[in-house]
Amino acid sequence: MCLDIGSRPALSRPTLTFESSASKLPSLPQSVRNPLPAPATGTPLPDSTTSRVSLTLGSTLESVDTVGLTAEDFARRSGFDPDTASNIVMAVREAAINAVMHGNGYNPAKSITASFETNSDSLIVRIGDQGPGLDTSILPDPLAPENLLRGSGRGIFLIRSFMDEVHFRQLHPGTELTLIKHRAPVRPAA
Repeated sequence: MCLDIGSRPALSRPTLTFESSASKLPSLPQSVRNPLPAPATGTPLPDSTTSRVSLTLGSTLESVDTVGLTAEDFARRSGFDPDTASNIVMAVREAAINAVMHGNGYNPAKSITASFETNSDSLIVRIGDQGPGLDTSILPDPLAPENLLRGSGRGIFLIRSFMDEVHFRQLHPGTELTLIKHRAPVRPAA
């Protein structure tokens, strides 16, 4: 199923693809139904459910908000406690900001992609851009004394700190970050 939502300009209008292995499709995440209201409080997904959402968004800060709200919904529905969910959202937002700002340079002709998948083991988020690519070997160490007082440069460090696995892939053009947070199985209510 593919939905086109919103009445925004063509490049910032998200394209949503939703799949589920459950026999009944759950409702769309609150962040996709209306990306600006308070975050959703979804029902945790059972361990046997795989849920996926893919978004294609413009290179705007509004897109970062949409990605962040979707991450919050998926983290909560995956059964993460509030602190862990907050850390996941921060890591995903940072990856989206990097895609919009550093990858695409706010270029309205370029878009970012964000996909979210929850399975019985993990929450997997992929954020991609259409920029020149990222060479992670040249990133400065944010903990080096000369970088401690800099106002930026800690995004990848935070992403790596909050997620269990972080993988970079060159797309030619662009970069895709895969962020993985392992989850404990959801326990049935007593």
